[in-house]
Amino acid sequence: MEVKDAIMGRRSIRKYEQKEVEDEKIREILEAAIWAPSAGNTQTWRFYVVRNRDLREKLMKASYMQKQIIEAPVSIVVTFDRDEIDKFYGRRGVELYAIQDTAAAIQNMLLRAYDLGLGTCWIGAFNEEEVASIVRVPPIERPVAIITVGYPAEKPTSTRKPLDEVVRYVD
Repeated sequence: MEVKDAIMGRRSIRKYEQKEVEDEKIREILEAAIWAPSAGNTQTWRFYVVRNRDLREKLMKASYMQKQIIEAPVSIVVTFDRDEIDKFYGRRGVELYAIQDTAAAIQNMLLRAYDLGLGTCWIGAFNEEEVASIVRVPPIERPVAIITVGYPAEKPTSTRKPLDEVVRYVD
């Protein structure tokens, strides 16, 4: 698949087929994630793969009842190590660089999943403390997102604002 096709074709999926996702495909998605750029190549991201239905149900509740978490057979909780980024970049690293780094890794995950015929949804609305407790995240890590992964049972459409509404050229 061409990169442009993946960028323009990928959509957030909230309805999934009741079909397991192969371990190899999850591994390929995670492999794509770790090739994202990171501040100073620190790579402070961490990925928690959750297949267990009971845990996904708890994640759904901690995510304000976003049902795609229970619909998808896999959820991946993305975190970063606060201490590790702090020792290189201090407060700015913790408050900004780690967020940028995990966002780049997540985008790689979404695009690779789409390329593999899978659907994903990037979830950012959740109670961090509850999610951290559910997947047993160490206190030095901060949950940033939950990514649902599965075979899509829908084909949503989407539009984008025209470039002239969002781009400013500065001389």
